[in-house]
Amino acid sequence: MTGSIFLVEDGARKGVNRRAMATLSAGHLFTDVNQGAVAALVPFLVAERGLSLAAAGSLVLAATLSSSIVQPLFGYFSDNRPLPALMPLGVMVGGAGIALAGVAPTYPLILACILVSGLGVAAFHPESARFANYVSGARRARGMSFFSVGGNAGFALGPVLTTPLVLYFGLSGTLFLALPAALMGFAFLHELPRLLSFRPESSETNGERDADATPGRWGPFVRMVGVVTVRSFVYFGMVTFVGSYYVRVLGTSPALANTALSVMLFAGAVGTLALGPLADRVGRKVVVTGTMLVLAPLIYAFTLAGPLPGMALLALIGAATIGTFGVTVVMGQEYLPGRIGVAAGITMGLSIGLGGLGAPFLGALADAYGLPTMMLAVASLPLLGLVLSLSLPRATK
Repeated sequence: MTGSIFLVEDGARKGVNRRAMATLSAGHLFTDVNQGAVAALVPFLVAERGLSLAAAGSLVLAATLSSSIVQPLFGYFSDNRPLPALMPLGVMVGGAGIALAGVAPTYPLILACILVSGLGVAAFHPESARFANYVSGARRARGMSFFSVGGNAGFALGPVLTTPLVLYFGLSGTLFLALPAALMGFAFLHELPRLLSFRPESSETNGERDADATPGRWGPFVRMVGVVTVRSFVYFGMVTFVGSYYVRVLGTSPALANTALSVMLFAGAVGTLALGPLADRVGRKVVVTGTMLVLAPLIYAFTLAGPLPGMALLALIGAATIGTFGVTVVMGQEYLPGRIGVAAGITMGLSIGLGGLGAPFLGALADAYGLPTMMLAVASLPLLGLVLSLSLPRATK
C-alpha cells in the first residue's frame, strides 16, 4: 500500500506520468476509431446491402446513442464500484462490433453490431477518464488534453483505415478492425496493474467514498454541461456541413472541401495539446470563456471569406472548438469530485451526443434557408456558450 501512495504522490509532484497516459491515450485512439469507422462504412452498406438512406441514418443515430448517451450510466456504476476491466473490455467489444457489422447478413444484425460497438465505446470512456485524472497529478488539464487528443485522432483515423480495407476486401474487410482493438485490449491488460497503482487508496477499498464527502457543485456543473452542449452543436454543425459549404457556396471541388475539413480537424488536435497546458497555467474558466468569445466572430468571418482564407479561419475554429474537450472534462470532475465517472460520462458522452442530435435541425435550416444562413445560426451559438461560461465559478478550490 505504501508503494501505491508513493506513486500517487510522485505523480502529483511530477505531473503527467507519460507511460500511463500513453496507454490511456492509445486506448482512447483505438476505441474512437470505431466511431469514425461507422460514417465511412455507411456508403458501402447502402451500395452493397441495398439500405435506404433512412436506414443508413438510423445506423449513425444508433452509434451516437449507444456510444454517447449511455456513458453517464457507466460512469454512475464505476463511481459506486470502480471497474478498471471496462477499459480493455470496452476497446475489444467496440472493435468486435464494428468488425462484425461488415459481414452481418441482415439489417437487424448490422444494427445490433453497431449498437454493441457503441456500448463498448461507452463503457471505455468514463473509467479511462477517471484514470487519466489519476495519472495526471497536478497537471490535470494537460493530462486530459493528452487523453482527449487520442480520441480526436482515433475518430479521424476511422475512415482512413476503414475505406481502403473495404475497397480492397469488400465489406468483409471490416474484420481487420478487430485486430488493433484486440492488440490494444491485451496491452491494456498488461498495463492494468501499473495503472491501478495510481488509484487513490480510498478507491481501492470502497470506491470513491472519501471523495463523496466533498459536496458536488451541481449548479455550476449543469451550466458547464450547457457550454459543452453548445460547443458540440457548433462542432457537429461545422463537421457535417463544411464540405457542402465549400462545394455549393464557394464552388470548389469535393477534394478541396475534404481538405478544408481535414485542416479543421487537425488544427483541433493541435489546439487540444495547446489549450490543456494553458488551462493549467491561467485557469480552466479563462480558456473555455476565451474560446467561446472568439468562436462567433471567427465563424462569421468564415462566411465572408474565400476558399483559402476560409481554411485559415477553419484552423482557428477547429482549435477553439475541439481544443477545450479535455479542459471541460477536468472542470466537470472538479465540480463533482465524488462523481468523476459520471462527470466524464456526461461531458464526454451525453452532452456531445446531444450536440450530434442537433445536426439534423441545422440541416433542415440549411434546406429551408440555405447554407450561409445556417452558418450564421452556428455563429450565434457560441454567444449562448459565452454567457453560460461567464457564470461559472473557478473549478478548482
